[in-house]
Amino acid sequence: MHRIVALWCHPRSMSTAVERIMRERGDFTCLHEPFMYDYYLHRQVRQMPYFEPEAGRPVSYAEIRDDLLARGESADVFFKDMSYYVMPAMRDDADFAARLTHAFLIRNPKRSILSYHRLDPDLSCEEIGLEAQWRHFEWLRDDCGLAPAVIEAEKVREDPRSAMRAWWSAVGLNFVERAFTWNDAEAPKDWGQVSGWHGDVQSSTGIRPGSAAEDDKLAAEFEAAARDAPRLAELLRHHEPFYDLLRAEAARTAPSN
Repeated sequence: MHRIVALWCHPRSMSTAVERIMRERGDFTCLHEPFMYDYYLHRQVRQMPYFEPEAGRPVSYAEIRDDLLARGESADVFFKDMSYYVMPAMRDDADFAARLTHAFLIRNPKRSILSYHRLDPDLSCEEIGLEAQWRHFEWLRDDCGLAPAVIEAEKVREDPRSAMRAWWSAVGLNFVERAFTWNDAEAPKDWGQVSGWHGDVQSSTGIRPGSAAEDDKLAAEFEAAARDAPRLAELLRHHEPFYDLLRAEAARTAPSN
């Protein structure tokens, strides 16, 4: 039996960049948001912009879960997904949850909400994703007795090697230097189903560090956008407390090395 590592994210949290690092390790079978098919195609919660489903993919929660379990019989598997795709269904599937190695990736919601709104102005409150992440984390911790790592996207961007080394060490994975330079800039084929969401990371050769100037601009950009679209401030007020709770867990559980 091989490992199945799940990275639970919220949209625009740099999750695709982290997925790219995991793909470049070369020792995992990697899947891009498999449970997206249940949320947007099987249950049709809403229509997702820029989504071009691939034929032949499992589409229901149970089918996707069984596919992941089957893959884990013959290879180490990594997938990244959104918590709101699987909650609350996973609450009735504790055996599957116990089979996974879990981690959560979070990003400043001013940045993620603003980025998401630019691509999809009709986004739902649930799709911001941070509330579902907290409910998911809390259930895994309190009901399942698990201790998932919480990773901050800002830490990954600031120093990808140190951030990923700490996470890999925490879950028993070795450090792989080649994962941080993407010499072949061609995007993974399965990213084509959502290519409109991943323009920058598809053409990049690594993670570009942020700058103080960019951080200084963020608050002003969000406030300006919220004046034109007041709903952005409402979405931030709703999700920021869950971000703060998850960020506290990131600080509490960060490995010392």
